[in-house]
Amino acid sequence: MDTQRLWLMYPSRHVTRPVICELAKKFDVEFNIRQASVNDEIGLVSMELKGDRDVVKSAIAWLEEQGIKVEPVEIQTIEG
Repeated sequence: MDTQRLWLMYPSRHVTRPVICELAKKFDVEFNIRQASVNDEIGLVSMELKGDRDVVKSAIAWLEEQGIKVEPVEIQTIEG
């Protein structure tokens, strides 16, 4: 099992779309939302994504294909 700590940055066209729900249905992954801030302009979500390494990589690639920017979280940020 692989766990990735990620920041997701949503463009305005996706802030009302249930992207994380779609992700969980499409891929065999577990997620844990640690922090989120959403307004009409942008969505910013800090989350942990857990699953088989190849599945997690595919899930991240899918998020990026949807127009969502994905970046790793520094460990100190999420554990505080």
